[in-house]
Amino acid sequence: MPQYGDPIEVEDGLRAHTRRGSIGSEWWSRRFIDLVESFADTGRLQRGRSYARKGQVIDLRVGPYEVTARVQGSVEEPYEVALGIDAIDDADWRRVEAELASRAVFRARLLAGEMPPEIEDVFAGLGLSLFPESAADLHLMCDCPDWGDPCKHAAAVLYLLAESFDDDPFLILAWNGRTRDQLLTALRRAPARDAPDPFAVEDEPLSAEGFWTPPSGLARLRDRAGAPPVPPGFLLQVVEPPPVKVRRRALTDVLQPAYEALASTPFNTD
Repeated sequence: MPQYGDPIEVEDGLRAHTRRGSIGSEWWSRRFIDLVESFADTGRLQRGRSYARKGQVIDLRVGPYEVTARVQGSVEEPYEVALGIDAIDDADWRRVEAELASRAVFRARLLAGEMPPEIEDVFAGLGLSLFPESAADLHLMCDCPDWGDPCKHAAAVLYLLAESFDDDPFLILAWNGRTRDQLLTALRRAPARDAPDPFAVEDEPLSAEGFWTPPSGLARLRDRAGAPPVPPGFLLQVVEPPPVKVRRRALTDVLQPAYEALASTPFNTD
């Protein structure tokens, strides 16, 4: 039987995946939760975890610089919660995009839908922060009567936000002001400055008389370190797709299996 002060049950509320222990399984969600737990009130966080696991959170939405949700407490009307962070402006985002595009591995992994752990270092190198690192960086708002920072309702939203990051790491970037589509479009359009040219031969000029003679630089190519691995079909992700369809399917969708098959086929170097 519910006791006075117990939250009202929510039929279709958002419920944390884990029933006990830590919330968040990927590096980015654990990084976020570890930071929050380093500066937030432990008791209120514990009550927030309980709310998250009971399914008290409703309608969690991630927008630029603000996450909003409703949380059902012990009164009939759900509380309105907002989690704000300081804005990364467009000029700083252009610096981030240029830096990510200039590194072949970052560019490849992001275009493949992966979130490399080192991305946090890219932001830090530009004087920016991907996650709130102190209580002053995280602006918590709730219309409940509890003046705690965070209250249990905001804490519940923080934990479910971390699980949302597990499901889609690009929500971290969306919260910071760049959607997945905006970032990937910028990466596809930007020139990759540090991608090595596998056919480069150390500035040796091409002449008619030496055309059939292997230049001396080719011997040195055997010792050159290989380029960082990129996912199959990387070219299809980087280049703007042509407006061509094969039996009503986009050309890139038709070619993707061929790229994957080539990537898995060993080459005979004998």
